[in-house]
Amino acid sequence: MDTLQRFIFENAAVRGELVEISDTWQQVQARKEYPAAVRTLLGEMVAAAALLSANLKFNGMLVMQMHGDGPVRLLVVECDSELHLRATAKLAEGVEIPDAAGLKQLVNAHGRGRFVITLDPKDKLPGQQPYQGIVPLTGESVAVVIENYMLRSEQLDTKLWLAANEKVSRGLLLQKLPKEGGSGTEVDDLETWNHTVTLASTLKTEEMLSTDINTLLRRLFWEETIRVFEPRHPSFQCTCTREKVGDMLLMLGKPEVDAALADLGKLAINCDFCGQHYEFDKVDCAQLFATDIAGDAMQPAGDIKH
Repeated sequence: MDTLQRFIFENAAVRGELVEISDTWQQVQARKEYPAAVRTLLGEMVAAAALLSANLKFNGMLVMQMHGDGPVRLLVVECDSELHLRATAKLAEGVEIPDAAGLKQLVNAHGRGRFVITLDPKDKLPGQQPYQGIVPLTGESVAVVIENYMLRSEQLDTKLWLAANEKVSRGLLLQKLPKEGGSGTEVDDLETWNHTVTLASTLKTEEMLSTDINTLLRRLFWEETIRVFEPRHPSFQCTCTREKVGDMLLMLGKPEVDAALADLGKLAINCDFCGQHYEFDKVDCAQLFATDIAGDAMQPAGDIKH
C-alpha cells in the first residue's frame, strides 16, 4: 500500500516525512510509456508533490509544474489534501532522449525553463484566485529546484531526497521549524538541523529504490528520539469529467470549435492524466454553446460566474 509517514524529532525543531508510492505510480505509467529519464523526473515530482501536500493545512489542490524549453515541454503533478495524485508529461515530437539525460538537458536546455507551484483552494470565495509561485529552474535536480523554491518563496529550510524507477517512487523531506520557546539557541537549532541533514545525506539513490520507508527511517535515525504520526495513504485519482471537457471547448470559442468540427466531423479528446476518452459531435457542441448562451442570459447583473 502506498504510504506517507510523518515524523518529528523530539527536542529538535525539525520535522520529516517519508513517502513510498508504488500502486499510484503504476497507474500513472499505465497511460503512457515514458523514456527512462523522463520517467525518473516525473516519478520524483510525484513523491515531492505528496510530501509537500501533506504539510499544507488547507483543503484544495497543489499543482506542481515544470515548463521546459528542451525535449520535455511539461511535467505536471497534482495532489489534493487527501493525497489523491495524478501526473503526466508532454514531450516534443520526434526527439530521442538518452537514458542518462538529466533535468537541465531535458527541461532547461536553453535556460528558459520555469518551476510553478499553484495552490488552488477547493472552496474559493467569490473572486478568489489560486495562489501561484513561479521561479526559474534553478538547480540540477528536481529536489534542488524545490529546495530553492521553498527557501525563496516560503522562507523555509527544506531538504529533499527523491528517487524513482519503473516500480516505485520514494522521497524523504526534512524541514527546519521555527523555534517555539524552550532553552535552545539559534546555534543549537542550526547544529541540530545540520546533524539531521548529514544523517539523511548518507542515503543513496539505490538504497532508496530498494528499501521500504520504515526500514529507511530506522536506518537513518536509529540514534534519534522520533515521534511518528498515523501514516497516510496516497492514491491515484483523476478529476476529469465530460463537463470539464465541455468547459474547455467553451473557452476555445464557437468559431474555433465549429472549424474543427468542419474538418473532423466530431471532436475526440483523451485525458492526458487517465486516458479517458470523450467525444463531442455537432449536436453536442451546438447544445453546449446554446446552454452557455442561455446561462449568460439568466445571470443577474453584477454576479460572478464560476
